[in-house]
Amino acid sequence: MSGSKPANDVQVAVVGFGPSGAVAASLLGAEGIQTLAVDRDRAVYDKPRAIALDHEILRLFDNLGVAEPLSPHIAPFPASEHFGARGQLIRRIDMVREPYPLGYTPTMVFTQPPVEEILRAHARSYRSVVVELGTELRKLEQAPDGVTLELCGDQGTRNVTADYVIACDGASSAVRRQLGIGFDDLVFDEPWLVVDLRVNASGLAKLPRTAAQFCDPSRPTTYIVGPGSHRRFEIMLLPGEDPRAMEQPEQVWRLLARWLTPDDAALWRAASYRFHALVASKWREGRVFLAGDAAHQQPPFIGQGMCQGVRDVANLVWKLARVLRGASGEALLDTYQDERSAHVRELTSRIKAIGHVICERNPEAAAARDERILAEGGGVPRTITRQEIVPPLSSGLRADVPHAANGTLFPQPWLLTSGGRQLLDRVCGAGWRLVLRADSAVAWPSAIAARAAEIGLRMITIAEADHDQQPDILREESGVVTDWFTRHACAAAIVRPDHYVYGVAADEAGLAEMLSGLEARLR
Repeated sequence: MSGSKPANDVQVAVVGFGPSGAVAASLLGAEGIQTLAVDRDRAVYDKPRAIALDHEILRLFDNLGVAEPLSPHIAPFPASEHFGARGQLIRRIDMVREPYPLGYTPTMVFTQPPVEEILRAHARSYRSVVVELGTELRKLEQAPDGVTLELCGDQGTRNVTADYVIACDGASSAVRRQLGIGFDDLVFDEPWLVVDLRVNASGLAKLPRTAAQFCDPSRPTTYIVGPGSHRRFEIMLLPGEDPRAMEQPEQVWRLLARWLTPDDAALWRAASYRFHALVASKWREGRVFLAGDAAHQQPPFIGQGMCQGVRDVANLVWKLARVLRGASGEALLDTYQDERSAHVRELTSRIKAIGHVICERNPEAAAARDERILAEGGGVPRTITRQEIVPPLSSGLRADVPHAANGTLFPQPWLLTSGGRQLLDRVCGAGWRLVLRADSAVAWPSAIAARAAEIGLRMITIAEADHDQQPDILREESGVVTDWFTRHACAAAIVRPDHYVYGVAADEAGLAEMLSGLEARLR
């Protein structure tokens, strides 16, 4: 049409093609969104950095269809035993017991280079996604209707326009710096040495069978059991130690002498870091969004660093897709910062608290800490779960009527189907869902189904395994969802595409009101 605005080159540009950027590109590709992903580096870094992921992230990978090829590089994360100043066991951090709430092992370890290669290859498999490596962002400029990116790569220097930009370009993000966005410092700054090893049989025989946290005030140390022969030590550096000098092999083996000798393992990586707790003061500037390490950094004590970045893009992309389709207004995008910034800050404060316990250097304070932790368990080491540590969403797109279930992850049961046992998402897909409890006393009228369909919710009814087989009712194997409904005293749940609960209802009137509220907020 004469005088109409020319289309931008792409709908979304993703700057940075590490794990968060690759997942963002895949999620955009799955929505059919025209996407350009760029990264200045051509190859995946060949050494491990992130090492842990959880069931929320694996569920997302499975939704994308990539969990199976990743599985050879993933293993369960065993319990982490915490030892006090005298070497005594003071507590354990483990995962929740079966039946697992999301259908997968709740916490896992992985080897990053092959996992990242698979995530990149998967993103490239979408027809709407173009990936350009060896391409650097020089600058970006925003206009009311788009963002212009100046890129320099194999095609020389050129400009590309995008409706939106997702910056996944790491802790030293060029995008964040260009936007002038600073970090809020949550006050954690400790020097550590991270050592990755490939351990042989003789070495494996010397090491603990579980993960361990040595809360020794003379030298706090973390030990992580990775997949296969991969083992990691995270070792606190002491005042006066030169971080670069401590990376040298002779110093590394001196620090590891309590456990291993050079005959027991091959040194894969030794890198010194300062563990920080930083959160961007803004996550959105106009049409540009920060995600992953560009938006936040936290200490690694429960292995949530990469998980946080993947949560960011999983939260953002379905909202961008609705806005780009015209199904929702721009205001929906404001919930990204509301939800993710609050979640990251709360989780980081919990990780910091664990870190302060671990990093105590004063022997008297460490002894008092050990006594306090043991007293919390009634005089014996207690077990807490990693899943208790990760908070729900506390703000943003949630139902107006407060409820403890709002903002929590909705469970994923194994279903009993004619084709065998299958996970809920594989049978029903992700997307917006209205999940109903089949054995509830509530008789849901057809008007509810019609209203849900108008809003774009898929209606799912779930019953326990012994329920009569009916074509419109899904039977779950272990009562995970039925128990969840009982625990939350409700009979219906509206679940978002990222698997967080929008809200719950106990009766028809409550559900009808919640559907009206959701429709208004989405449109």
